Amino acid sequence: MTNLQKRILTSLIVLPLSIFFVFKGGYLLLSFLLLVFFIANYELFSVFKKKTTILFLDLTLILALFSIYHLRDNSWESFYLLVWFIILTVCSDIGGYVFGKIFKWKKLTKISPRKTLSGVLGSFIVSLFSLFIMENILKYNIEIKWFEPKFFFVAIILSLIAQAGDLIISYFKRLEKIKDTGKILPGHGGIFDRIDSLMFVIIFGFLLHNFNIIP
Repeated sequence: MTNLQKRILTSLIVLPLSIFFVFKGGYLLLSFLLLVFFIANYELFSVFKKKTTILFLDLTLILALFSIYHLRDNSWESFYLLVWFIILTVCSDIGGYVFGKIFKWKKLTKISPRKTLSGVLGSFIVSLFSLFIMENILKYNIEIKWFEPKFFFVAIILSLIAQAGDLIISYFKRLEKIKDTGKILPGHGGIFDRIDSLMFVIIFGFLLHNFNIIP
């Protein structure tokens, strides 16, 4: 089985399972988040040696998990924003991967050699598709106007945050001279390899909602 096949198979299992716990909320979601926290901490202390790196990543993880739990059980609006943040992050990652593979423009940075300028552009473009998903597929009796200009602007910002989050984790892994943070997710690596972008998007999105910038 190739790495891509492992990646797809793992995604088909992990993504629906994660969505299930997010939709259930309450103690089920809390239990799931605690499981993620403990596995991620095992990774942290296993592969990273620098205390500042461990502290930064652990604090980022805690803030992200807290934000997920708060957004899910706060209100219907915040719940749908959480769903949007997750979908946007997935769209941004897919856009970066597909455009990077097809167009193969100039390399972006030595921190992550596979990142290209075409991938950056693809991430921005496909992240906007998340708004169409929310408006036309997941539309519910919630007064969120997904096609408002501010959401297009926020989508671009969140895609930028997602890409920056990916590069930040790549930078820390490069310092430790490791490729992955773990092996628990075949084709992906460890927990931090899978949620690197999402952590930063969730935290930033949580702040935007708390300061009433969105919805």
